[in-house]
Amino acid sequence: MLREVLAAQDRTNELLEELVSVMAASHKQRAQELHQWKNANPELSAACRDAAEQLSRVQVDYLERITQEIDDTADDMSYGEFMMNEFVDRFGPRLAHLNGMIQVFAQLSSAPNDAKSQA
Repeated sequence: MLREVLAAQDRTNELLEELVSVMAASHKQRAQELHQWKNANPELSAACRDAAEQLSRVQVDYLERITQEIDDTADDMSYGEFMMNEFVDRFGPRLAHLNGMIQVFAQLSSAPNDAKSQA
């Protein structure tokens, strides 16, 4: 019985090692593709960095408004499902889209030193 458990664990370990290998190869390929894109588009990459920084500032302002809204309406939201749904509908999609855009710009952006050395 113990041998069977040990054999099953060994097989699980082998599968996990294969999975890690595949994931690492995929990550490495993605990193190489991003690096090539940044090298082929240095100005756009720098513009993406600037856009990500500016959108991050916009995000901070937006989060401040959201937290103020929560502070103002927390009691109403805790007692009324309508108010909670209204809050989520009002702020949720915009926040999710803003986060997604910031991630895209950040991934495509060059580091400040990269843009200067490529220029």
